[in-house]
Amino acid sequence: MANDYFRTPSIPSQLLTALRATVVFLVLCGLIYTSVATFLGGLLFPHQATGSLIERNGQTIGSSLVGQPFESTQYFYGRPSSADYDPTATAGSNMAPSNPELRERVRRDSEWIQAKDGVNANAVPVDLVAASGAGLDPHISPEAAELQAPRVAAARGIPVATVRAVIKQHTQGPQWGLFGQPRVNVLELNLALDAQQ
Repeated sequence: MANDYFRTPSIPSQLLTALRATVVFLVLCGLIYTSVATFLGGLLFPHQATGSLIERNGQTIGSSLVGQPFESTQYFYGRPSSADYDPTATAGSNMAPSNPELRERVRRDSEWIQAKDGVNANAVPVDLVAASGAGLDPHISPEAAELQAPRVAAARGIPVATVRAVIKQHTQGPQWGLFGQPRVNVLELNLALDAQQ
C-alpha cells in the first residue's frame, strides 16, 4: 500500500497533465492577460496605445516616439540611426568604441555637422554622432538643438532668438523629474516652427 503512494504516474497520464497545463496557461497568459492589458492600455493611455502618432490635416506624419530623418536646412535633425529610422527594424549597431567602422562613421557624421552648422569638431554634442540603443530615439539634447538654431533661423528667415524660444518651450526635463537628461523632441520642435510660420 505504501508503494502505491510513491509510484510514478504513467507517461499518458503525465502527457495529459502537461497538455492541460499548456491549455490553461495559453488561455490565461495568451488570451485573458493580453486582452485585459490591451483594453486597459487603450482606455488609460489612448494616444500612447496607438503609437503616439502625430497627424496634420488628416495625414499621419510621424510618431513622437520614433525618430525620423530631416534633410532640409530649415529643420532640426536628430540622432543617427543604426536602424535607418525603420520602426520595424529597431536595433543598435553593437559596435564597440574601438571598432574602426564605427570610428569612421562618427568621423564622417562629425565632418558633415561641422560643414552644415559651421562649428568646430569639439562643439559637436555626442548625441548628434552616437546612435541610441534602439536606433530610433526621437530626442536630442538641448545643446544639440542650440547648435542647430542659427542654421534653422537663417534658413527660415527668422531671428535666432525666436528659434531659441521655441527650443526652450519644447525642452522636457528628466522623466518624472528623476530619470534621464533634459531632451527635445525633434519632430515636435520642427512642427512647432512650421506652425509659427
